[in-house]
Amino acid sequence: MSAFMELLECIEMEWKPLGDVGQLIRGNGLPKSDFTESGVPAIHYGQIYTYYGLSATLTKSFVSSESAKKLRKVDKGDVVITNTSENHEDVGKAMVYLGEQQAVTGGHATIFKPSEIILGKYFVYFTQTSVFTNEKRKYAKGTKVIDVSATDMAKIQIPIPPLNIQAEIVRILDNFTELTAELTARKKQYNYYRDQLLSFDDGEVQWKLLGELAENLDSMRKPITSGLRDSGEIPYYGASGVVDYVKGYIFDGDFLLVSEDGANLIARSTPIAFSISGKSWVNNHAHILKFDTYAERRFVEFYLNSIDLTPYISGAAQPKLNQKNLNSISIPNPTPAKKVSIVAILDKFDALTNSITEGLPREIELRQQQYAYYRDFLLTFPKTEVGA
Repeated sequence: MSAFMELLECIEMEWKPLGDVGQLIRGNGLPKSDFTESGVPAIHYGQIYTYYGLSATLTKSFVSSESAKKLRKVDKGDVVITNTSENHEDVGKAMVYLGEQQAVTGGHATIFKPSEIILGKYFVYFTQTSVFTNEKRKYAKGTKVIDVSATDMAKIQIPIPPLNIQAEIVRILDNFTELTAELTARKKQYNYYRDQLLSFDDGEVQWKLLGELAENLDSMRKPITSGLRDSGEIPYYGASGVVDYVKGYIFDGDFLLVSEDGANLIARSTPIAFSISGKSWVNNHAHILKFDTYAERRFVEFYLNSIDLTPYISGAAQPKLNQKNLNSISIPNPTPAKKVSIVAILDKFDALTNSITEGLPREIELRQQQYAYYRDFLLTFPKTEVGA
């Protein structure tokens, strides 16, 4: 590794606009209503930043042959790039398609067909660097919905080392991502066992509406704009966790917070239900629920984080889980003793997978930091003027 890193420092790197090293084709169509159980492999732009990794041999979705005729074609080795998102970070996310069967993609995605001087996987790794992030921000348009067109994407300059150097960079970074993927797979295994514990056969347990199991305290919430908050030691909670620390509190005890709005209701990159204890302040972006016992609160927390909440969410651009829909969620209600048993098991799993200082998340975080260091080093080259 060290010899290769020294070699990189000696290479004079040529930078070229992306449009000069491959063909960019903007997608069209592909509403989710066109998805079928089987058929032609289909890559939806939203799945690139919620489902796929850096590469994929199989697609999550399919469309009929008739629908596929109207869509842009993705061949093996092509890169699919997102053009649109509500978040700057998600625009420009990319994955290389390695499937043997030709796939299709639709609107809000651009297909990059690499020429003979660039490897698709090398380019995908480059899209993760701060250099690429800063470049795409220059061309981003929109406020609530951010878009970088294929035409503007083609202007972003990419360092083009020799193919053998690109291949070695890909090999090194693949080793790091494979290790992180292995650790992440262990977390998925936890999710599997969690789902097994929270699944019940017909007639095995009674079911109740969430509104019947918990006391809703939303009326006590008090949002404070950032400019009016007095800095302190009390956590100030929003939809996805602590957003600030303030003086004073409006709650004191053990509660379950559930995200009321925000993109995370769909992306689920962080838990949408999370327990809090002690003195706290909660704004109007999180529902607050009170339960009679620890086991009841944690059981509902685990369950809400394990199920698809899409049927209860309204709004597209601004997803929202209102109080009426929250209260209408059907929850399995086993005996108190069964709840205690399930929660005890899941608490042990949770300590392993979600602890900040120990367990899998810490190990994954360290590996990701190591990966990010080598990625940025391997993909950072002195920039020369085009045509110099």
